[in-house]
Amino acid sequence: MTNYDLTRLAELGRQYERQRAAAEKTRAEMMPEILAAASAKVRQVDIARASGLTRERVRQICRAAGIEPGE
Repeated sequence: MTNYDLTRLAELGRQYERQRAAAEKTRAEMMPEILAAASAKVRQVDIARASGLTRERVRQICRAAGIEPGE
């Protein structure tokens, strides 16, 4: 057994969970926007720049929704 105080680590763990939950909420809000932009013929590279995602991730999201580049 050590004398290390886990208080700070526990605080950081709680902070991490709050931020993770917020990120999940934001991701859920982004998906329909990404698909709307793709449906409006916005280039995937432009969607990627605007969203902060990689172009490959945007492609995956679009492909999973049945939207191919240039459609």
